[in-house]
Amino acid sequence: MLGFFLARQAGLDDPLRLRRAESTRRVLGLELNKDRDVERIHGSGVNTLDIEPVEARYMLSGGSDGVIVLYDLENSSRQPYYTCKAVCSVGRNHPDVHKYSVETVQWYPHDTGMFTSSSFDKTLKVWDTNTLQTADVFNFEETVYSHHMSPVATKHCLVAVGTRGPKVQLCDLKSGSCSHILQGHRQEILAVSWSPRCEYVLATASADSRVKLWDVRRASGCLITLDQHNGKKSQAVESANTAHNGKVNGLCFTSDGLHLLTVGTDNRMRLWNSSNGENTLVNYGKVCNDSRKGLKFTVSYGCSSEFVFVPYGSTIAVYTVYSGEQITMLKGHYKSVDCCVFQSNFQPTTKSQLNPAFEDAWSSSDEEG
Repeated sequence: MLGFFLARQAGLDDPLRLRRAESTRRVLGLELNKDRDVERIHGSGVNTLDIEPVEARYMLSGGSDGVIVLYDLENSSRQPYYTCKAVCSVGRNHPDVHKYSVETVQWYPHDTGMFTSSSFDKTLKVWDTNTLQTADVFNFEETVYSHHMSPVATKHCLVAVGTRGPKVQLCDLKSGSCSHILQGHRQEILAVSWSPRCEYVLATASADSRVKLWDVRRASGCLITLDQHNGKKSQAVESANTAHNGKVNGLCFTSDGLHLLTVGTDNRMRLWNSSNGENTLVNYGKVCNDSRKGLKFTVSYGCSSEFVFVPYGSTIAVYTVYSGEQITMLKGHYKSVDCCVFQSNFQPTTKSQLNPAFEDAWSSSDEEG
């Protein structure tokens, strides 16, 4: 590490190289943080987490009881031992609380003044963070499994929504209505994710074993249906392509948007080239996945070698994205982990277990500085 400092001081190295090296070192040193805790608010399982991208300070969590909690992750006390406090919550007595389990929460990518949530109560709600009141509500005919807003969009305000039906619905926050329907899947949509590279490219995963890439400007159907065999096993039409041998219930683009990671109930994780849909054939081994709904996993950002964090039973499995090597298993939960998020500023991951609801903070052993 000293060599990086000297090279940077002498102007021989790109400053980003030092940052990437330190970020990588901290990820490799992740362990259960005994000094940090998260205030326990949820009375049942925690299904979803999201850290706002503006300051990486505030975290949302959504529970199976319909409750949404907003936490402040910053240690304002500067004490070595501290608990991340809940700033506010949408509790069971709140007039706009979801009736059933909250499956996805997401901050508005450009401003902490708004966030969204979707639930098994067949609604997508848009919230005003300051008043904690709903600014808009989208109602659907089917149970909602997942939703996602583009992190880079500047020309549209579309929210992609996956439901128990086979159609992907795009809700326009500007007009307050569902503006598009994407047809092509045959069963429920378990996961949706916008590309961080192109604001019009959307990936969808379904229980029909298929993953599709869409350009939402096109009216002629999807761009690509991913094929795990890269077209070699069969010369069948594209509609017969499958990404996994079971339900596909998890999607995550790499931070640069060049690749897409998928997980399925066939206990496999695959890495795809997002430009041509090619299976890169990286072997991650068995990735245990018995989730009946969407599995929320995440990738690192700003490391020399990027990592992927996948809920694996009661642990979090950490793999290198491009080699498939399993680096470590983060242990500490007693029951199934349902989701995880990565905080790029200080390289901690915050995990939540399904039942009982509790959140452990994971960080490298070094002080955040």
